[in-house]
Parts: sequence; structure tokens; C-alpha cells
Amino acid sequence: MPGKPGVLFVCVHNAGRSQMAAGWLTHLAGDRVEVHSAGSSPADRINPVAAEAMNEVGIDITGAQPKVLTVDAVEACDVVITMGCGDACPVFPGKRYEDWKLDDPAGQDIEAVREIRDVIRKRIETLLAELLPT
Repeated sequence: MPGKPGVLFVCVHNAGRSQMAAGWLTHLAGDRVEVHSAGSSPADRINPVAAEAMNEVGIDITGAQPKVLTVDAVEACDVVITMGCGDACPVFPGKRYEDWKLDDPAGQDIEAVREIRDVIRKRIETLLAELLPT
């Protein structure tokens, strides 16, 4: 990955898991990584419980807007991380793909969403160590 690596997080609604992952990566990597997120069937707003869980750790995702997954978004990134979007994500040769099995925070209480948030952070830390070795 010459230059700044690009990461795209994809889930169905782009309102919870993918937004939390994008928030974590942006927070932990700063401007060293291009961070994007999208959904195969985007919601009209961010999951408020996911936003609350992220606010608890000092990350504000309330300004993010769910976006539809496009071919251009996939082509623009080096790494595509899917979270339960199944076959909706286009696959291109030369891209690194990972499918993260994570519970969907939709309809979950804050305790459950905190657990999802913390699992995502650990995965982001691992991803970041791979993308930006010191």
C-alpha cells in the first residue's frame, strides 16, 4: 500500500458497527489512514445507542451520515471490512477483504453495544498494527 492506506467498513445499515469502526480507526490513526464507511441498505440516521457508547469513550460519531455502498467506494480503498452485509459487497481483485462477525447493535441496550464497541476497538488496534507497522 504505497501512500496512505484506505479502509472501508461496510455493514447493512451503516448506522452502528461500521460507524463505530470508522470512529475508532479515525480516533486511533488520525490522518495516517483514509477511513470510509457505507451500507448495503443505509439507515436514515446513526444508531443513537451506538453514538452514546462511542461518546462514553470520547469519540463523537453523531455527525456521521449513513451512506450507500458504491463500487467507487470499494475501488478507492485498499482494505474492505464487511460486517454482516453478505453478498451485497462487490469484490475486486487486489483488495484485502475481511469479514468481521459482530453482533448488530440495532435494538440492543447500551450494555450490549458497549461490548460490541470494545470488540471493534480490539480489532481496529490489530488492523492498525498491520497497516502501519512501527
